[in-house]
Amino acid sequence: MTPTPDAAGLSPAEQAVSSMSLRERAASVVMGHIPTTDAAALRSYMESTDAGGFLLMGANIPADEAALEAITASLTVDPAHPPLIAIDQEGGDVSRLPWDDLPSPLELQQADPATVEAAYAGRSALVRQAGIPVNFGIVADVTADPDSFIHRRILGTTPDIAAAHVAAAVNGEKGKVFSTLKHFPGHGAAPGDSHSSIPSTAMPLDQWRATDALPFQAGVDAGAELLMFGHLAYTAVDPAPASLSPEWHRIARDELGFEGVTITDDLGMLQSSGLPEYADPVANAVNALAAGNDMLLTVVSSTPETAPQIVDGIVAAVESGAVPAERLEEASTRVMELRLAVAEAAGGELPCTTCTDPVE
Repeated sequence: MTPTPDAAGLSPAEQAVSSMSLRERAASVVMGHIPTTDAAALRSYMESTDAGGFLLMGANIPADEAALEAITASLTVDPAHPPLIAIDQEGGDVSRLPWDDLPSPLELQQADPATVEAAYAGRSALVRQAGIPVNFGIVADVTADPDSFIHRRILGTTPDIAAAHVAAAVNGEKGKVFSTLKHFPGHGAAPGDSHSSIPSTAMPLDQWRATDALPFQAGVDAGAELLMFGHLAYTAVDPAPASLSPEWHRIARDELGFEGVTITDDLGMLQSSGLPEYADPVANAVNALAAGNDMLLTVVSSTPETAPQIVDGIVAAVESGAVPAERLEEASTRVMELRLAVAEAAGGELPCTTCTDPVE
């Protein structure tokens, strides 16, 4: 569905963002987290932070689906502008929903694309039934190394197989949840665990284009709405992690043609690397926004104070000119487009446990 511009030519998302204060815009690009299943505490968190999104982790998942629906409902303060509630429901090793018994990515690596599509259609239906509109579920990394940190979570051990399976996964999720491709530009080529280090590779850009780029390109072409940037350093392109790299954001936009929401992997992972240049969580968030991320994810060690501190940092950076106001406006508008699509698909009532119409 194509949004109808107003008399000034503004889309509904642009209209919504134009009426927001600087602080509201800054809050809208933060996806926060606190570890609790207390619905009242979660609602208070969303009311106090005005965060544009929330990531559900294992500590947020109750014993059954009905209780989870109550939790997702509590996160939605304003149904007209619902937050982007997300979950990492990959299946297999990374599974937040205990009732998901569908084939894991490891089991799907040798399957045909139709089987992959069916598995992700079923998995996304479970996610959406719980009132969760965003799944961080499609690992577009590729590696043939069985000892790799990411091996059990990928959909293919060669670029071509991974590309076909990633496209199938996006097609399976279509109409139920917003699809997210991760971890751009690819964890497979960069050995190590980005939860505790900054994995790096000297792979030249041309080699990346011919190999690790293919699953991401396939997912973008299939219509994935979000692209998650990893804390991965491809030093031949940029010594900085891709999550903090303007050049990798340019490549995603200009070369892959991605037009959706770019989001960081958990910014707390940068701190966990132990590197002094990433010790300041607020600076990491501001730099990630400046680099081109539309949404900033904070999970590890996140407290009720973390998101407001990041918002303060963004506001200060915009007021000082360190981050152009246009960059924040662009980011908050892209995020708002998805939020309005969630509201439209839900008919104004969230969580949407009976949605069948595509979210566009």
